[in-house]
Amino acid sequence: MARPIPLLLLFLSWIPVACGQPSTLQRIDKTGGRAVVTGAARFDQYLPLIKNRKVAIVANQTSRVAQAHLVDTLLARGIQVTAIFAPEHGFRGDAGAGETIANSHDKKTGLPVYSIYGKTKKPTPIMLQGSDVVLFDIQDVGTRFYTYLSSLHFVMEACAENKKQLIVLDRPNPNGFYVDGPVLDPAFTSFVGMHPIPLVHGCTLGEMARMINGEGWLKNGIQCPLVVVPCLNYDHDVVYELPVAPSPNLQTMSAIYLYPSLCWFEGTVVSVGRGTDIPFMCIGYPGNTTGSYTFTPTDIPGVAMDPPHEGKVCQGHNRAAFGEFYSLNAREINLEWLTGLYKASENKDGFFTGSAANTPKFFDLLAGTDQLRMQLEAGVSASEIRASWQAGLSSYREMRKKYLLYADFTR
Repeated sequence: MARPIPLLLLFLSWIPVACGQPSTLQRIDKTGGRAVVTGAARFDQYLPLIKNRKVAIVANQTSRVAQAHLVDTLLARGIQVTAIFAPEHGFRGDAGAGETIANSHDKKTGLPVYSIYGKTKKPTPIMLQGSDVVLFDIQDVGTRFYTYLSSLHFVMEACAENKKQLIVLDRPNPNGFYVDGPVLDPAFTSFVGMHPIPLVHGCTLGEMARMINGEGWLKNGIQCPLVVVPCLNYDHDVVYELPVAPSPNLQTMSAIYLYPSLCWFEGTVVSVGRGTDIPFMCIGYPGNTTGSYTFTPTDIPGVAMDPPHEGKVCQGHNRAAFGEFYSLNAREINLEWLTGLYKASENKDGFFTGSAANTPKFFDLLAGTDQLRMQLEAGVSASEIRASWQAGLSSYREMRKKYLLYADFTR
């Protein structure tokens, strides 16, 4: 039987793993330790497709080949790069979550950098006018509400509308070894959930691009001229250490593994540690009566601007899981933390936050449904909630098989 959150003594066995800067991902697998080769490093597969063409690149700080940025690498190889498109957190990855990204120029190369996070989320015809082909190379973390997937959707739509070929340079999914969570109800479509998929979808962005095309999810069912350059030595039954942190608040592998279980707390009164040195590795809020760990969020430029409960002491739990050990063994979202904190809250009317009148609560957008919130409010157990997901998950898993580029996980 699942334990309520006050009894989670397994916090003590958490082991941090930093996202470092090695030239390749460190692979723990059954193939003898062969290193993954990302799509971006497979020049023989895509340089012939972009030679003598004007190239726009969707990129951020994770778009690297060995120690060099992909943009710099392609320029050095004589590729004519004409524009850069920057998603959430910006081209260099130094903007906080939700922070508006402005159009600018890259200081190193002088190239125009167009924001696709903020007022403009889809490249406009003018932005694409000087390009023949678009490269997409961004590290994802495998959840529906991580917005790089939404950016991919809009880039695909823009390419389809403007008859531009899109080449996705695929990268491993660090949470790609399981599928879990509620499937999104289209009534709750937003930039933090655009597709009828589970919260943890178990696909790389290359596989998701194939799914978006194949299922007709682009506007009016249009098709993007798509090429995916797959990784080598990758499958869904392994775990990886990312070489570059994918966003400012996911600085360790432990945070990346915990992210699927903790992110929906951002639609509640609970802080996930933004504004501390362990974001997505602690949970708590002022007035909470469970747990003995305390933390005080502060403003951290480029990482956490005006974090929830800034300057206030939050009580809760630190190291709110046990890192890779949890993910390897459970291979599912932890619901007990959510049900436990809601049950222990003294102000249940104020537990879910961030909703304007007549609009879905932000929690519902993160969950992709209002059913989860209503189940929590009704006191439904974690096991019953999980059971309610199974029909949707079963249908999704069957559909997902059509778009996989890599051997699937086996348990």
